[in-house]
Amino acid sequence: MDLTQGTLEEKNNRAKKMMLWFGIISLIMSFAGWTSAFVVSSSRPDWLKDFQLPNAFIVSTIVIILSSFSFFLAKQALKNNKKQLTTIWLFVTLILGCVFIFNQFSGFQQIIDLGYNFTGPTSNVTMSYIYLIAVVHILHVVVGLICLIVVIYNHFRKKYNATSMLGFELASTFWHFIDILWIYLFLFLYFIR
Repeated sequence: MDLTQGTLEEKNNRAKKMMLWFGIISLIMSFAGWTSAFVVSSSRPDWLKDFQLPNAFIVSTIVIILSSFSFFLAKQALKNNKKQLTTIWLFVTLILGCVFIFNQFSGFQQIIDLGYNFTGPTSNVTMSYIYLIAVVHILHVVVGLICLIVVIYNHFRKKYNATSMLGFELASTFWHFIDILWIYLFLFLYFIR
């Protein structure tokens, strides 16, 4: 496919999609670096080998999978011109995204209750990595929620329809990416000691 072909709108759409993918690739590289550092650091003598992730992280993983599914259903409803159903699934996704963040902070509270803080005398290098990786991911979920709010706003303004949904698609792609990223991070943190 020749990227120079098409109308100006088609070229702009391709450029926006390409920019999103460049951002996603840079995020993949960042998280790959942090998880690699986690593996390298696991040989330290002060590394916690027997730590189990709090149950709140398991719950948040289920919630984020459900949110990806609800965003998919919203997109399918929009493609079928079911505006009211699209609205419902978008709000379900927004609520599930907020529930995900709540569960993440519950997980941090469980870690603190075990006596591990991010820094200071009660910190541990293992926990500091877990805090760093999870908090940076939460920041990206917040960005995803902001994108979702913009999509909901534009949906109410009737900006999207079955044939014109670029912003919707970009937000959906980013949301699915941060969901898949969390699943990877959760499995990594759960199984890699």
